[in-house]
Order: sequence, then C-alpha cells, then structure tokens
Amino acid sequence: APDIPVIDQAYSKLSNSITVEWRAVPGATNYMLTAQDGDSFIETMVKNSPGTVTGLKPATLYQITVRSVNSGGKSQPSPFRKVKTVLAAPILSVHSPSCDSIAVSWKAVHMAAGFSVSLMRSDGLGRMLKQNTTNTSLIFTNLDPGTLYTIKAYAWNANGMPGDDFTYNQRTSPNAPADVKVAFNSGALRAVVSWMPTEGALTYSVTVFSGLLKLRCNTSSAYCMVPSLQCGSEYYVSVTAYNDAGSSEPTDAVSLKTVPCAPVNISIEEDEPGHLLVSWSSVSLGHYYVVFVKSDDGLEVHCNTSYTQCHFQSDCGFTYFISVFAYNKAGQSPLGDVFNYTTAPCCPSDFRAVFMSSDTVRVTWAPVRGADLYETRAAGGSGVVLCRDTATACTLSALQCSTPYNITVYSFSEARGSSTSCAPQYVATAPCSPEIKNISKEGVSVISVQWQPNNEEATYVVTARGEAGLWHCTSTRNSCTLMDLPCGSAFSVSAIARSPAGQSLPSYSIPLETAPCCPNDMILAQLTQSVTNISWSVGRGAQTYVTTLESPKGQAKCHTLQTYCLLGCITCGTNYTVSLTAISETGLTSSCTYQGYSSSACCPSGVKLYRLSNNGIRVFWRASDETINHSADLRGSKGNFSCTPSSGLSHCDITEIPCGDVYAVVVAPVTDKGPKLTFCPKKIYS
Repeated sequence: APDIPVIDQAYSKLSNSITVEWRAVPGATNYMLTAQDGDSFIETMVKNSPGTVTGLKPATLYQITVRSVNSGGKSQPSPFRKVKTVLAAPILSVHSPSCDSIAVSWKAVHMAAGFSVSLMRSDGLGRMLKQNTTNTSLIFTNLDPGTLYTIKAYAWNANGMPGDDFTYNQRTSPNAPADVKVAFNSGALRAVVSWMPTEGALTYSVTVFSGLLKLRCNTSSAYCMVPSLQCGSEYYVSVTAYNDAGSSEPTDAVSLKTVPCAPVNISIEEDEPGHLLVSWSSVSLGHYYVVFVKSDDGLEVHCNTSYTQCHFQSDCGFTYFISVFAYNKAGQSPLGDVFNYTTAPCCPSDFRAVFMSSDTVRVTWAPVRGADLYETRAAGGSGVVLCRDTATACTLSALQCSTPYNITVYSFSEARGSSTSCAPQYVATAPCSPEIKNISKEGVSVISVQWQPNNEEATYVVTARGEAGLWHCTSTRNSCTLMDLPCGSAFSVSAIARSPAGQSLPSYSIPLETAPCCPNDMILAQLTQSVTNISWSVGRGAQTYVTTLESPKGQAKCHTLQTYCLLGCITCGTNYTVSLTAISETGLTSSCTYQGYSSSACCPSGVKLYRLSNNGIRVFWRASDETINHSADLRGSKGNFSCTPSSGLSHCDITEIPCGDVYAVVVAPVTDKGPKLTFCPKKIYS
C-alpha cells in the first residue's frame, strides 16, 4: 500500500462541498476523501489533488481525512482537518410592487448573522445598489420602469464568512402608456386605439366602457382595434401596460363619442301634388341630418338640416328611394331603412281614338311612367263602357252608333292608385247602319232603293255589287235610284251611312237580279220540208229559252235549255214571225223579236220518168206553185246529170245517159235565195 498523504489545506466555498489539497504520494493511483460528521461520513474517490467532497450539509463542521490508494491497497487515513461548510444561500422571493420598485424577501438561513443583497440593471447600465440587513426582506426604490434587473443575495455567519449566493432576474412593472389616441371608424362602428410604446411592456390591454358595458382588447402592439361599438353612445377608453412583473396604472380615460344611430319613425307624405314631406324622430348625439332622395331614373337630391323634416319636389309616376342619415363629429350614422315612395302615375298622353266600326273604337296612347294598368272609360249614350288592360291600347266595343262620348284614360299603379285629374276627349261614334225597306224596278236597267233613315246629318250611299261591277247612288234622304244596270246580272244591294264621325257598317244585303239578255245572233236552217233548226247565241243570265215561229197557218214552239231547237210542223212556202223569250233561273223573262222567216217552197209531187231512147229520159212532176221553177237531178255511179225546164213547164228531158246504171232522181224547186233543196223525195231509175 502507498504512504499516508498529508493534507496541506481544506476549505469550503459552497455550502454542500469541501475542497481538500495535499501532497502527492508516490505510487498512489487514487485518493479517497472522507468527510465525517459524527457517525455519518461521505467518501469520494479522486485521481489527484485537489479533490472535493460534495453532498454535504450547509454550516456543518466536518472531519476531513485523505487516503492514498493503489493496486496494493489503501494507506492509513491522514491526520484529519476540521472544516465547516459555508452558509446556504437565501432563497429569494421577488416582485415589483410598482413601476419603479422591486421588493425582495427570503426565509431565514441557518447560522446566518446577516444578509447582503445587491441589485443592478441586467444590461450593465447604471450603478449597482447593495444593502446589508439582518431582516428577511427589503425594497429597492427609484428604479427604472419596465427594466430587467439582476439581484444577488447571500448570508454571512457570525465571523463574517459569506455563504452561497442566490441570483434572480426581475423586471420592474411598466409605466402607463402615454399619448393615447382614438381613431373612430364610423362605417364599421369600431375604434382603433393607439399609444406610445412604454419601456418593458410585453402586452397592453385596452378597456372601453360605457355604463355597465365594458369591452376589452389585448395586444402586443402599440395599437388595438375595438369592434362592435354601438351607435349613439359615449365610451371611455384607457390603456394598461403589462409585463411579467405586473401591470401599469391605467391611463387617464379618453372620451369617445360614436356616430349617432340611424333616424327612426320616418314618414313620407305628399302634402300636395308635386311636393314630398319627409319627417323623422331626433336621435341621441345627432348634430344635423341629411336626407337623400333618389328617383328611379338615377337622379338624386339631398337636404341638409338641423331640424327633423325636409321638403322635396316630386314628379308623377316616379318611385323615390329615401334614406335619412344623422351626423356628428364622429361621422355619419349607419344606414337605416331605405323607404320608397311612388307618386301617382301620370295621365296618358298622345291620346288617339280610331273607329274600327260604328260601335267599336280603338283607343291608343303613349305609355306613362309608373302605370301598371290603364282604364279607359267612355261615358255617353245610355251608360258607361269600361276597358282595363296593361297595354297602351284598348278597344271599346258595344258603343251606341251615332252617339257622342267623352273618353278618358286613367293610369293606375299598385303602389299609389290612379291618376284622377286626366282630361277627357270628345268622340262621336259613326252613323248607324241603314235598313233597306224596298227595292223596286222603275224601268229597264233602273232600280229604286228605299231605306229607313236613322241618323242625323248623314249621307247614304247605296251600292249594287256583282260580277259585272259596282253601281252607286247617293242621297241624304231615304231613297235613291240605280241607273244603267246591265241585263242578266246578279247584284247584292247594300247601303251605308257617312258623317264627319265616320262610316257606318253596311246594311244587310238585298239580292237583286236583272232580266236576262236577249241573244245577239239567231240562225234558222230548214232541215226537211216540215222541220226547221233554229240556233242562237247565249243570252247572259238566261237559263232556258222559248222559241216561237208563228204564221196565219199556225204556230211552232219549243222550250229548251240549249241554244238551239228543232221546230216541226212547218208549212212549206210560208212566211213566219220569229220570237224568243229568255228566262232566268229565278223566272225573270226577256222577250226578244227577230227578222221574219220564210219556209222553203214545197217539193213537187207525182214525179214520173219515161224513157225516150236508149240514152234519154223525160221527168214529169206536179208543181204546187206553177210560178216556181224546178230542176231535176240524176245521180249515178257513171255520172251526174240535171235539167231545168222553161218557166211554167213541169217536165224536162235528160239525154245521153249511160246505159246499164241505176240513178237517183230528185226534183226540187229552184229559188234565188239559196242552194237547192236536198230533202225532196228520190226516185230510182234503172
């Protein structure tokens, strides 16, 4: 084992440890330090000198020994030294009761005879303050507000030996902020409070109160916004600064008056046409009022007054939007209710009345402002006719003809009713329709029309309308005459009445038919000795025809739908009178007379043939009238032959006839009025 070490010195700088110094021992690798207090001891192994024993009790006397140690073992303890640990540090409790002071207190320390406390700004500026005391508390005053200070304290014993020290950093509470300003936002009903930053303040609290209402705003900046203020109120604003030491004193209260509230009990009256009166109730903190009146065409006017009413001019048919604001130094009140007032609509202009018929008038007008509905009223005759519509036109029907009316157009709106001061317009209806009483025929193509007059100062026009055209006659009385009407035509006859007020509806039409026209051309052709064919051109308006041939010897007649007719029982060689009656579908007739007609001469009888030679024959006949000449014709396959006797003879000879043929022999009278007759009987000769 190594030699016993010798302690040079042992001392205590901390209340929980003792430091020992000794001379090194050759061959020792470690040293064991022992601190013994009565029966308890604490050992600590160290490498070399000096060494410290820790975990000791403050202000306690210890017996200190040292042993050297190596692989061979431990030496005997060195001669001991008695050392007492220093006093424990006082545990401080620090706070800043005001912005310029710091209070320090602590609990009593065992074996302490007194205490030493020093204070200095943590940034090193200024001088250090130090106080010695036997008490357990003290106060440093006249300090800088909001400043961080470092505080160090220790206790000493009766020998004046200082113990452990205790260090604590403490900031003084801040000073009250200065230069507090309040900016009020009237539109948002909020205020921005600002101030000069104060030294050492970490946060600020703004208090806004009015009566029992209290609002707070906390911030770390040098301003704060206080929302949700009430209009028409006076607030008091103060600011308090805070840090970890506490709070400053509140600043002196600053008065804040908000904008007045929007006026209420607003009433709008049209005390007379064209004038609006707007009134309202006064409001708290309102110094003056401004009324804005905006019409629906965008034009806006305003009125500035310290009273509670304003007058405005107005026009018909406009909607006015009215808002009232109160003002003071803080600004304009919030927007209250916006009222609208609609004046009565204007009277319609550009009034026009056009008659569609004698009992119907169409009234049109220009649209007017503010009108939702129009009422047209026609007063006259036996009553009133009404028409309501949203359009700018109305048709009044069932009016009495030939009657004066006062027509007025009123405009209506849902908001304000009707315009009652619109002027009427005088309108007279067209004449009443006449009633035709009689149509009579005064002569060929002349018709007289009579009607019942039922209007005053009216001119009547009668019209005959047909495919042939139009014919008119005019009269102010109760009849007129239609002249030169064409034959065979159908007409519709009606009458109208005219006056300065207009034209009536036409009367009921009366049908009129003129007698059919006579055919212009007639042709007679004798087909046989007793049958004649008569043909004629069409007679306009005729449906059937009656044709008559009449002579002293008798009459021949036919009734037909056609334009021709075969008449039998005609006596040959007789003069006839020719007449035709054209008959219309309704039975009207026209008698037509034409040039006389003579039937052809009678065919001879008793025709006989005698052979004269091999190539000749003689033809005999018996004539009904010896003054008429006759001719004989032979017609065969080998040739045609004829002969004509001298006047007064009743035979003639035909010679050089080829033999061996069959001939047809016809004897017919010869006249100078036309060709030979072809219907006389034939004789066959071989």
